[in-house]
Amino acid sequence: MAFIHMNMFSEKLMRTVGVNVILPVDKLTFPGMPVREDKPYKTLYLLHGVFGSYVDWVNGTRIQRYAEEHDLVVVMPSGDNAFYVDQPKGHNYYGEFIGEELVNVTRKMFPLSKKREDTFIGGLSMGGFGALRNGLKYSDTFGYIVALSGALLVDGMPGRNNDVEMFIDSRDYAESCFGNLDELLESDKNPKYIVDQMLKAGKTFPEIYMACGTEDGLLGVNREMAAFLKDHQVNVTYEEGPGNHEWDFWDTYIKKAIEWLPTENNGQGINSGNIGS
Repeated sequence: MAFIHMNMFSEKLMRTVGVNVILPVDKLTFPGMPVREDKPYKTLYLLHGVFGSYVDWVNGTRIQRYAEEHDLVVVMPSGDNAFYVDQPKGHNYYGEFIGEELVNVTRKMFPLSKKREDTFIGGLSMGGFGALRNGLKYSDTFGYIVALSGALLVDGMPGRNNDVEMFIDSRDYAESCFGNLDELLESDKNPKYIVDQMLKAGKTFPEIYMACGTEDGLLGVNREMAAFLKDHQVNVTYEEGPGNHEWDFWDTYIKKAIEWLPTENNGQGINSGNIGS
């Protein structure tokens, strides 16, 4: 299992961005195990949450093991605290970076499939929102979306004020990410608006997997979004399980999500933690 840390210059963000990549090209199999056909890899672009970075998924979960078991490439970029949407005033086009540039650059670097049905996007919390928004907006690129404990807070943002304890709950912070909040709900920064526009245009929706912990403060908005998607004829699988907004839950459900995705399942290769009997 190759694990690559790289720094790439982003034209969409006009700066260097850290990215981690799990690349199972060096997987060594046990005798008798099937040998993978030499073909491009299916890919999951996986987004971190607020206060996080490109190291979060590797530090917090067993994503390397799950990727190896399923012959899956996983690309994990840094997205700051910006909700993965475009912010023109600061030339921070996070949405275009995730939905266009990162995909194009990594496809040039690595043996990745260019097929929509082999290209997935996922994330947790803020990254769950980013995966849902960008997976829908760039539905010609992404065939599947995974949103865990999604910070699906857009509906309440126009009513925010600054009389709050945490800056991430303030109106100023929301405006720094989403711009004019009075225009937010009727913009492509709102996943529900994108769904409505896709229906009008007759576009094909990605398949969606959502999950949230039963003790998570974001449970209500996740239930509501799942119901909205189902009411709009979007193919969504929604699950709940014990857990709060924390890594034990995300480790459990990223495994479930990868098993839900149409990946290959050839088992673990030979490594220091799996040397056979």
